[in-house]
Amino acid sequence: MTCRLLCLSLLAVLGTAEVQAQAAGMFSRLGFGARGIAMSNALVADAFGDASPYYNPALAPFTSRQHLEASAAFLSFDRELQFLQFAAPLRPRAGIAAGLIHAGVGDIDGRDLSGYHTDTYSTDEFAFFLAFGTRIGPRASVGVGLQLFRSDYVALLDPAMTIGIDLGLTVRLTEALRLGLAVDDLLARYTWDTSALYDDSGTSATDAFPVRLRIGGAYRLMEGRAQIVAEYESRVRTAELRTVRIDLIGGLPRPVAQTQDLRLHDARLRLGAEVRLAEPFALRAGIDRIGDGAVDAAMPSAGFMVEQAVGRLLARAEYTVVRQPYGTGAMHLLALRLFL
Repeated sequence: MTCRLLCLSLLAVLGTAEVQAQAAGMFSRLGFGARGIAMSNALVADAFGDASPYYNPALAPFTSRQHLEASAAFLSFDRELQFLQFAAPLRPRAGIAAGLIHAGVGDIDGRDLSGYHTDTYSTDEFAFFLAFGTRIGPRASVGVGLQLFRSDYVALLDPAMTIGIDLGLTVRLTEALRLGLAVDDLLARYTWDTSALYDDSGTSATDAFPVRLRIGGAYRLMEGRAQIVAEYESRVRTAELRTVRIDLIGGLPRPVAQTQDLRLHDARLRLGAEVRLAEPFALRAGIDRIGDGAVDAAMPSAGFMVEQAVGRLLARAEYTVVRQPYGTGAMHLLALRLFL
């Protein structure tokens, strides 16, 4: 059972087995939607292109009009990833957005210690977010976001749930340049209780989400038809290191467990760009995880957007392809956005 639970936990993470990818809630840090992922998720300051307030709740006031967006990703190894969002401006100074992320792994082949098939498993993880932002002057905006996370791994294991808080700020330096700052996943942590699986041998464990500090900029050029975005992210998380040593107790060797609290940090850079070649058509590209430590960790991406008026509605179709790290193939995303 221990091997089975471990395999399920590892497969549930959509990333690969780098150290940071094992932190809780990894699926929620893959980005949001086809546009954001195509531009390497470097949208903390993007107030020019209807960026999702998921990236920074202070972007909510810059939503141009009410819209509904749905995205789906196509991945290898029976993984799935979907996004759904509704956003609307609250005239004259504010904006609001709500959305859902679902990630999962299906057709997991469960086997016992002898190698015989036992069952077919699946995992699901959800993140619901609500973001509100408002302008606080002609140059700045602030926002706050609330996220509800849920993780379902094994039927006998109670789902883990937690709430996280996001804070955001944007500042316009010039008509073409804006800076953004966001702090993500404050207070978020999963608590697991495995007593239902292992009876008296079960334990309770807490996995804290990394606290992320992101700062970046967005610069418009070509008379507003193109923009370049950049973002630096710093992640800090705590982890518990457990070791076992053998001590002589009463003249007999006994295992003694020790725990040590660790504070882990890593950083990365993102770059992205978007250019409108014509009013209804745009190209996008970016590269994520620059400076992540491993040569094969970088994630280049590219995509395009086509929009068409449908009666009083404006429909926007988007496509993105991302090279995933460590030889796990490519992720393809399709999105449809309807401006109401």
